[in-house]
Amino acid sequence: MAICKWAGYPDLFIRFTCNPKWPEVARFGKCRQLSAEDRLDILTRIFKIKLDQLLKDLRDNKVFGEVKAVELPDNLVDPQYYAAVTNLMIHGPSRKSSPCMQNSKCTKHFPKKFVDSTTVDDEGYPIYKRRDNGKSTKRAGSDLDNRYVVPHNRFLLLKYGAHINVEWCNQSRSIKYLFKYVNNKGHDRVTAAFSQSGNTDDSRIIDEINMYCDCRYISPCEAAWRIFNFPIHHREPSVERLSFHLEGNQNVIFSNDDRIDAVVNRPTVKESMFLKWFEANKEFPKERELTYAKFPLKFVWNQQSKKWKKRQTSAFSIGRIFFVPPGSGEQYYLRLLLNVIKGPTSYEDLRKINGHDYNTFRDACYALGLLDDDREYVDAIVEAKFNLADDDLKNLFLQKIEHFLKGYGRSFLDFPTMPMPVYNEEEVDQNNRLICDEMRYNRRALAVEH
Repeated sequence: MAICKWAGYPDLFIRFTCNPKWPEVARFGKCRQLSAEDRLDILTRIFKIKLDQLLKDLRDNKVFGEVKAVELPDNLVDPQYYAAVTNLMIHGPSRKSSPCMQNSKCTKHFPKKFVDSTTVDDEGYPIYKRRDNGKSTKRAGSDLDNRYVVPHNRFLLLKYGAHINVEWCNQSRSIKYLFKYVNNKGHDRVTAAFSQSGNTDDSRIIDEINMYCDCRYISPCEAAWRIFNFPIHHREPSVERLSFHLEGNQNVIFSNDDRIDAVVNRPTVKESMFLKWFEANKEFPKERELTYAKFPLKFVWNQQSKKWKKRQTSAFSIGRIFFVPPGSGEQYYLRLLLNVIKGPTSYEDLRKINGHDYNTFRDACYALGLLDDDREYVDAIVEAKFNLADDDLKNLFLQKIEHFLKGYGRSFLDFPTMPMPVYNEEEVDQNNRLICDEMRYNRRALAVEH
């Protein structure tokens, strides 16, 4: 998402599938009387070469034009293109035993509908032009028309001779889906069953449940890919994760047998990435027009020396400040300020807005107008506070709010700038579990027993 914030959402979603019938693979296997399954290492290396060339074409050549239609080409006008589409870019026919079938329906939503023009639906997904022009092809005994054609690019299909699905996209869900597919999908899994030979005379009880194991499955192609140390995924430009912390709350790593005073007095305690950003702003005053997230565009973090150094080449990284939920208090407001304020040299600079020093990061955010969504409600509460003359009524109001906050696991203690409700001796905080447990005792029964 950091790359999307910098460059915008992706325009195309491209899926490149290896083709074991490539001429290079066939020539290699023919002279050695081998099939593609016999030398998956060669198949893997050929796919890597073609993948690198595909990325080069996408960068250097103007491969894509306007989105026109997803239809079968004319066999008489362009027979080579027609053969490639019918062999590589047709989905189906889908039968009950097909992998894409679930509850008697295709999970890829084939066949599509006939459409006279390319449009975009209400959710941002493209609906490609698929005319009912009578064109069809026969596959596995079924006639398949334009509704079964997978979106593709003619140039890439003819050059690489493989299934290359090209989808138009321009929404945040696309990049989220890609990230989940690459990082959160997990490894391939297989359920392995262990059985005992029928020839043995062992009559011990067999636990059939424990004989099934959920295992990670590594296919031969994936094994060859990892043996060659090919990258599993790649993103460009690189993303620098930027850490930050409240004053005096930086992480400190130490062993169990280290003395606390020795740990506190270490020079590395004050050498966090965030604190060194303050020092870099002092050292390079001309570069103080950068926010914390944009700082890696011109500077690189050296982990060994614990310093920000100015970049000497045209390479750069995109900064990403890690997420903090709104309920984190001052840390959340500090993150809001880091996205706006440029070139601070201390925590005090972050809290100084228009020459005025504020006590908390929340007040600084309020002064900058970063809390506009809550301002009218905050102002309304402040106005009501002055209109209420009875202090007891105000305290009762605070007690009610505290009651609701504790229902969500929070308290006024999480908001240092807010007043605390006061409880008299006759009043009891009904949400205090310790007090409630004490009051649940049967005092009469205890008096009789003791």
